[in-house]
Formats: sequence, C-alpha cells, structure tokens
Amino acid sequence: MRLEDVQPKEGSQHRPRRVGRGIAAGQGASCGFGMRGQKSRSGRPTRPGFEGGQNPLYRRVPKLKHFTLVNQKQYTVLNVSKLGTLPPKTEVTLESLLEAGILTAQKGPLKLLGDGELKVALKVKAAAATKSAIAKIEAAGGSIEILG
Repeated sequence: MRLEDVQPKEGSQHRPRRVGRGIAAGQGASCGFGMRGQKSRSGRPTRPGFEGGQNPLYRRVPKLKHFTLVNQKQYTVLNVSKLGTLPPKTEVTLESLLEAGILTAQKGPLKLLGDGELKVALKVKAAAATKSAIAKIEAAGGSIEILG
C-alpha cells in the first residue's frame, strides 16, 4: 500500500450541503442561517479574534517589554567591594558571609557582581558571577569556583 492509494472509509465523507436551491432542498431562502443578524449576512464569518466589539484577547494581553519571567532565578546578590573587609586567603561561601555579618538574609544561591575594588586574595565559591567580578577576584590574586 502506498500513500497515493489511501482513501477515506466508505460512507465517512458526506457530500457538501447545497444551500439556497429552493424550499424542497430543505436549505432554501435563508440557507439555515436564520432570518436576521450578523451571522446571516453575506460574507458572514467574522475575522479570527473578533469578539463582537468587546476588546479582544490579542489587545488585552500585554506586548513586548516587561513580561515577568515564570521561573525566574532568585540570587543573593553581593558586590565585590563588600569582600574587602575579609582577611586574606579566606574561603568565601554563602554560609561564611552570613556568619561574618556581611549578608543578613539568604534569598537564594550567591551571585557576585563586579562593583567596587578588591585588594584581598580570597577563595570564592559562588553559584554565579559576572565577568567583571571574576576578573577583579583573579586580579587580586584570589580564585573563584562557580558551583553548578
């Protein structure tokens, strides 16, 4: 059997309805569309999305900017400048920053931002970091490990 041999099952397809061919045909005059109203007029179907004059869905939905992300990642954000008070060769993690009092709340995994200067060599373990933060930590003689 080939694709061109495929046919619908016998009796599954109905012949098209011939409307407007007289009373005896059963669909004469108004063709089954009723007497009056928008749905009985010629050129009848309204355009897709038309809601009878009500502001349609495609105009109610916000467009382009400022869509909120559905599963947005929440990070505990910290700038590199805040790490300058720690002693050299300290291992910096989210827990150690909370113990040291540099951070007061945990809103998710630690993310380092590159604002400010850093002159102390530190061993940093963070979930994420910006390129400028990584560059400043390594320029100060420290190392950074991005956790998965």
